[in-house]
Amino acid sequence: MKGVQNFLVVFALLTLAFSLASASDPSSLQDFCVALNDTKHAIFVNGKFCKDPKLATADDFFFSGLDKAGNTSNAVGSRVTPVNVDQIPGLNTLGISLARIDYAPYGGLNPPHTHPRATEILAVKKGTLYVGFVTSNPDNKFFTKILKTGDVFVFPVGLIHFQFNIGKTNAIAFAGLSSQNPGVITIANAVFGSNPPINPDVLAKAFKLDKKVVEFLQTQF
Repeated sequence: MKGVQNFLVVFALLTLAFSLASASDPSSLQDFCVALNDTKHAIFVNGKFCKDPKLATADDFFFSGLDKAGNTSNAVGSRVTPVNVDQIPGLNTLGISLARIDYAPYGGLNPPHTHPRATEILAVKKGTLYVGFVTSNPDNKFFTKILKTGDVFVFPVGLIHFQFNIGKTNAIAFAGLSSQNPGVITIANAVFGSNPPINPDVLAKAFKLDKKVVEFLQTQF
């Protein structure tokens, strides 16, 4: 009897571990599921309605424009051009997406952020980037690297990461993500620019800042 109980405990732990390891988009149960905003005559799967496969066309799997530079004339000096299920409906249920990131000369920043649903693999096409990510509590270990043209770096799912252009010219990178809709949480925007605002007393204590500093930061987002 004790052996059976031990087996059940081990089985339960393995099942839990497998469920935690399978944190990316669920596998598709069909060849494809083209996203459809019109819900008439559609089936709800993985967050998007599916077009009748007989009505799918090549355009449902196509996007044009990644050859064009993004406008980096903004406060952070970078621009992300996403290619996810909203741009290519045919990505629905396929668990993958892409992005182009443009960075202004020295100082262009893709600020600290997380992708709650995806691991990211970044390839530098042009320029020199200072990149890094921080592990979860309690270690908060910082992994960092300076990337040059042709270099590749991985940001594990859910961890805070960034890219900063330390070169004198503009930089370009392409990122692959393990979700059709990876999501993005930009840390500063979420904390200081939430709607409605977080009570400044909370942020002052959390960041060990004067309340007036917090209130000023909240006006910047």
